[in-house]
Amino acid sequence: MKVLGVDPGLTRCGVGVVEGVAGRPLTMAGVGVVRTPADADIAHRLVLIERGLEEWLDRHRPEFVAVERVFSQHNVRTVMGTAQASAVAMLCAARRGLPVALHTPSEVKAAVTGSGRADKAQVGAMVTRLLRLSAPPKPADAADALALAICHIWRAPAVNRLQAAHAAARRTPAPVRTPKGTR
Repeated sequence: MKVLGVDPGLTRCGVGVVEGVAGRPLTMAGVGVVRTPADADIAHRLVLIERGLEEWLDRHRPEFVAVERVFSQHNVRTVMGTAQASAVAMLCAARRGLPVALHTPSEVKAAVTGSGRADKAQVGAMVTRLLRLSAPPKPADAADALALAICHIWRAPAVNRLQAAHAAARRTPAPVRTPKGTR
C-alpha cells in the first residue's frame, strides 16, 4: 500500500509518501512541503497548493490519500486556511479517483506514539524511528504528513473490515420475528 499523507496548511502544506502494510516495516518514498507566499492572495495560494499536490501525485502514484481532519481552533482565520488547503488535497485525490481518508490529529498521534496528546517532537521522533530515518523530517509539517500516512496504513485494514461488515449487514435482511402463539 502506498499512501500520500497531507498535513494541510496555506503557508506550508506537509506531504509525505509511505509504502508498506500493517505489521511490516514501512518505507518512506518521499517527504517535503508545498510552500506558498504568505503575502499572496488566497486564490493564488490555493492554486499553488493544487499544483504542488498534483506534482506529488504524478511523481509517487499513491493508492490512497490521508489528510488531517480539520478541527476547530480558537483562530478562525487559521482554521479557514487549513480547511481550504484540506479541500484542495481532497479535490486532487478525488479527481484521480483515489480514496481519501481523514484522520484527526489525536488519532494520528495515538497511532504513531501511543498517546493522543503527544507533542510534535514526540511525533517526529517516532516517525524517524518507524521509518528508520537518520533525522526527523523538517519542518514539523513534513513529519506530520508522514505520520498521517503511517496512521492510515496501520488503521486501514481494521477500517476496511468494519466497513465491509457494515455493508454486509445492510445487504442481509433482518430476520422476521413472529409473535409467540401465532404459528
